[in-house]
Amino acid sequence: MNTPLAAAMDPTPPALDEEEARWREARRRERRRRRLTPALGIVGLLALWWGLVVAFDVKPFIAPSPWAVLQTLYAKRAVLFDNLVPTALEALGGFLLGNLVAIAVATLFVHYRRLQEIFFPVVVMFNSIPVVAKAPILVLLMGNGVEPKIAIAALVCFFPTLVNSVRGLEAVNPQAMELMRVLSASRREIFFKLRVYAALPYLFSALRIAASMSVIGAVVGEWIGATQGIGAMIIQATYNFDSPLLYAAITMSACLSGAFFLAVVALERFVIRWQPEHA
Repeated sequence: MNTPLAAAMDPTPPALDEEEARWREARRRERRRRRLTPALGIVGLLALWWGLVVAFDVKPFIAPSPWAVLQTLYAKRAVLFDNLVPTALEALGGFLLGNLVAIAVATLFVHYRRLQEIFFPVVVMFNSIPVVAKAPILVLLMGNGVEPKIAIAALVCFFPTLVNSVRGLEAVNPQAMELMRVLSASRREIFFKLRVYAALPYLFSALRIAASMSVIGAVVGEWIGATQGIGAMIIQATYNFDSPLLYAAITMSACLSGAFFLAVVALERFVIRWQPEHA
């Protein structure tokens, strides 16, 4: 029974309960909107693609319809998955290797400015070389195995992570840095308790880019010389004028890039808990 005594003993006023309920409902609506909007964009793109194919009577060997690509994805799902696995492993290996080396080099650059002044222009110049030009050199040096594919994916991931890591490690609040020095903090303590936290948002922004770029690097490496993988499948489908299989392989690579990107986003939300959800 709702008596004045029970109301007095209730620690949560009714107005606060209603406000919290409205806030939770608004949050659920925002989450549904954020999930529905990309789905509508994908559906709209597929509808536009289908409409253009039908309106201009495009031949199937030039550009198949989305339905033809979907049928190929289902009919040849075993072959596509068998070729997706090596590409995923190569992209994952390149992603881990390239980012770990980039973080290590960024740490050296921040602590030793002379090294940054000497070698950072070299890194920029090396990054300006197109990936398709680096790939044959790596294949000649490492052979035709999985190593050059991982190396190409690592090189693609290296530069954006290096640039963002250097900027993040240097983006420290001057007052916080001065306080750490007043407290006689060591370089190690400053790095792990101050610089790392300042660099995490920058680092994850770079990891989002690298997650997608690693798949591109692995596919490009397979173009140069491979007997399996999504890149090799794209080359074979192109030479055979198998347009539905070509588009299906590209769709699989896009889905792999999206899966890597979402994995990085999930890791970012788990690690960086002090940022607002919409950031």
